[in-house]
Amino acid sequence: MTNCTTYTCLSQSDIAIRIERLVQVIEDTDMPAFRITQPRPGQELVQATRLSNYFDHIQQMVGLFDDRYPYDYSEHLQVFRQACQDIGLELSPVGITCLNEGETRYLSTAATLNALTDRIRQLTGSKRFQRGKADRRYQTKGKQASITDYVDRVLNRYSRSVVVRVDLHYLSVVQARLRVEAVFEDQGRLAREIERNQIFDHLTGYICSVEQGEERGYHIHAAFFFNGAEVRSDFYKARQIGELWEQITRGQGYCHSCNDDKESYGDQLGIGVIRREDLDIRPNVHYAMRYLGKDTQHLRLKPMAAKCLRKGTLRRLSA
Repeated sequence: MTNCTTYTCLSQSDIAIRIERLVQVIEDTDMPAFRITQPRPGQELVQATRLSNYFDHIQQMVGLFDDRYPYDYSEHLQVFRQACQDIGLELSPVGITCLNEGETRYLSTAATLNALTDRIRQLTGSKRFQRGKADRRYQTKGKQASITDYVDRVLNRYSRSVVVRVDLHYLSVVQARLRVEAVFEDQGRLAREIERNQIFDHLTGYICSVEQGEERGYHIHAAFFFNGAEVRSDFYKARQIGELWEQITRGQGYCHSCNDDKESYGDQLGIGVIRREDLDIRPNVHYAMRYLGKDTQHLRLKPMAAKCLRKGTLRRLSA
């Protein structure tokens, strides 16, 4: 659940990314969250460090974890959650706190954040955390290889294919309250439309991936492949898909068509009309698909058992 306990209420996506960034900087440094000295008994002098600003919105970070919503968390979010539990972090009307090691008194907010920092640093040094990072890198490589193989199999089916690449976003005012499960619901609606909507007549394959970015939050990268003997205009097809996305999201989403921005690809253009025998252009098509499995755009949390990447079933060609 997202709590608005600071001046700005961050979106679920922004909070998750801030937690990841906090854990990463703690792992890479050895400084405390705050430097605390006691000039005289009973007096606490607190000085900020380079880590201090990373704890902005800490109550929203803690509030991200709500057992009413079962999620799979990235290794960074798992570490943060475990550290909060290990030190017994509590939310109070005046901030956050936890008991000291002897459990005889509550610590100040600065001392609590120092305890949290120490525990996060311990956990990031564990084999479990390091294995989690390695597993994600391995999964990313596997996803990229799977996408490349799928693209080649689709392009080999017909003498000419029309490749459409779109990014399906949400309006910024919607992102502020958007939850990741809603994005997967929209992805499911899109998958159902692919099966029955005339827009997708002559579709030979598709790839659809739910992603998360720092600037635009949750979004979907998608690629659609059509039989080039039946579909001529990639611009028009991309526009149709964009209009459909607006309908699916009830006007809360918008579409960026990469096919309307082909100049940005330069010599690496790999969308539009692609001929089967033109093998020299295949690396360009693979390049155009790179965002559909990029590690930096991975989800930091997702509903249990949800599939981020969907690929269309390749049906048997008629004789």
